[in-house]
Amino acid sequence: MPLATRAPAKINLTLHVLGRRADGYHELESLVAFARTGDDLSLAPGPDLGLDVTGPTAEGTGPAGDNLILKASRLLAERTPNLAVGRFRLVKRLPVAAGVGGGSSDAAAALRLLARLNGLRLDDPRLVEAARATGADVPVCLEARARMMRGVGDRLGEPLRLPRLFAVLVNPGVPVETPAVFRRLGLQPGEVRPGAPHPDCGAPGSLLAALGAARNDLEPPARLTAPVIDDALQALRGSGALLARMSGSGATVFGLYADRRASALAARTIARAQPGWWVKATSIG
Repeated sequence: MPLATRAPAKINLTLHVLGRRADGYHELESLVAFARTGDDLSLAPGPDLGLDVTGPTAEGTGPAGDNLILKASRLLAERTPNLAVGRFRLVKRLPVAAGVGGGSSDAAAALRLLARLNGLRLDDPRLVEAARATGADVPVCLEARARMMRGVGDRLGEPLRLPRLFAVLVNPGVPVETPAVFRRLGLQPGEVRPGAPHPDCGAPGSLLAALGAARNDLEPPARLTAPVIDDALQALRGSGALLARMSGSGATVFGLYADRRASALAARTIARAQPGWWVKATSIG
């Protein structure tokens, strides 16, 4: 019988770029949480590693051989002799190159399924190493729990119990490449930027206030790269969002609302006005 799991959307509630290291990598500090929407992944055990992709956004995933699911699986197999594998089936619902960690969350889901199949713990060093080698956002997606992420995604805080936040995710249909956004940010090697207080947890009201005092430093350069992000943010604000912000390097933006009814109404309103956009009411935390 196939093993199955959800690969939830990763949402950067905050994303502060603290500087650029001498090696060219950027130092980040981000409060990461996960939405109750995402892709679905299953694994049918078998002698060979394989992948089938279906779903409404499957077309944007590119060749199966380049998929992070297979990359993560191979990296784990290199570290784990006689690793039991099989054929994955991905139902792709999240937009691609969208700032919600779709590919990273898919890869982490694959590692979770392989861990379950092989009796490995999620903190097994081989699993963690494979996650890090696959991509910067994969480690935080392994357990898919809210936490602080620092450095280049390699330093993770303890899991946080955030209050549930009612949200609408909007992607205006324009893929945004992360390297282009960082280039527009324009930090030089060795340059340092100020941080800001980060919320850990608490009641929704206090969390919203703390989030409002934080920021996503990649939002301004991403808006220059893809000006339609401004339109998406304005659509959220016009629909009553208490906070509207971009996730990751874009182009997906999120709005936070007072309750489930308000988020559902906002999603319907935006989807009617922009039928070509990907719009999803969900909750975070």
